[in-house]
Amino acid sequence: MNSRLKIVADENMPALDTMFSGFSLKRVAGRTLCAQDIQDADVLLVRSVTEVNEALLSSAKHLKMIGTATIGMDHLDQRYLHDIGIPFFNAPGCNAEAVVDYVLSVIHSLLPKARPLEGVTVGIIGAGNVGGRLYQRLLSADINTLIYDPLREAVEGPDAFADLDTVLSQSDVICLHTPLTTAGDFPTYHMIGEPELLRIKSGALVINAGRGPVIDNQALSEVLDVRKDLTVALDVWEHEPVVDIELAAKVALGSPHIAGYSLDGKLRGTYMLRERLTEVLEIDAPKPLIEFLPAAPISSITVSDSAQLLDIMAVVYQAFNDDRRFRDSLRQPNQAVCFDQLRKQYPIRREFSTLTVNGIVDPKLRQLVSAFGFNLSPIITNVQ
Repeated sequence: MNSRLKIVADENMPALDTMFSGFSLKRVAGRTLCAQDIQDADVLLVRSVTEVNEALLSSAKHLKMIGTATIGMDHLDQRYLHDIGIPFFNAPGCNAEAVVDYVLSVIHSLLPKARPLEGVTVGIIGAGNVGGRLYQRLLSADINTLIYDPLREAVEGPDAFADLDTVLSQSDVICLHTPLTTAGDFPTYHMIGEPELLRIKSGALVINAGRGPVIDNQALSEVLDVRKDLTVALDVWEHEPVVDIELAAKVALGSPHIAGYSLDGKLRGTYMLRERLTEVLEIDAPKPLIEFLPAAPISSITVSDSAQLLDIMAVVYQAFNDDRRFRDSLRQPNQAVCFDQLRKQYPIRREFSTLTVNGIVDPKLRQLVSAFGFNLSPIITNVQ
């Protein structure tokens, strides 16, 4: 291992010491990372809060690789990186399972009935790593789903896709999972503005766990003044870490961009960048990811057929806990700083897949629990 290789990394990335042992490692605050921090760096590892562009890289002379431990890459100036020839990578799908867990928890928290998705149509806008996984879970649970993703539709054909107006006007739950883009045939910046918000089905639940500016936040705030029938959950905000306080007061559930913040997802993101480093520098591969994942504090529970899905989910994750901490932070004078602190000090959270559920016999409930990502113990029958 080359201990002289210098790695600068966002301080909030987990397992840096273990996954990048043997290298010279410097941790920095991602939000304030500047050109001086990376003058002598060979490798730069960031998250979504760091804008990687010409200004940041102006004095970096030795960079051999840039990696972001996130699915999205809208914070990377990809054209500039291509032009200067520095290889760069993201971590596609690293926290997708956690975001889907978040979405299902939000749905079950805000639609108050035992099985809130029965007879409901879910619209998914963006069928990439997150939206695609959400679709697969809903499909496994026999839940009616509409998908809008014109880029995927252009490749795969129209059969599995709906147009945006159909998704907005016919979905009882709308989930946004698009990257943030400003160019091309289908830019997503302010894709959901006032006209789109007014076309949403009466009584619908709207969840944005993708990118804040995909919804015009000012238009959303104004529409919510007149459309009291809409329920909105926002994990992402247009100008974060600054949050529109008035809009936050109007949404049913808010959080500080933590939908994907499971320990599993974070470790997976760090690990994927370690794998890319292996390829770029042609060095030894790291240990398997499973060796970096600690055991879940609660790995098994026993319930009866009368159990509600929300109660099972709550063993692993409760969305309203994030909402409570988030709203407390909005009362502080340094709200933007608190936003980042909530992310930095986020409690350890595991994914649904780390929990095994015992005791369920009812076929429909077994189907739902399995479809939503939990492990199920086999049914034990008495043999005479």
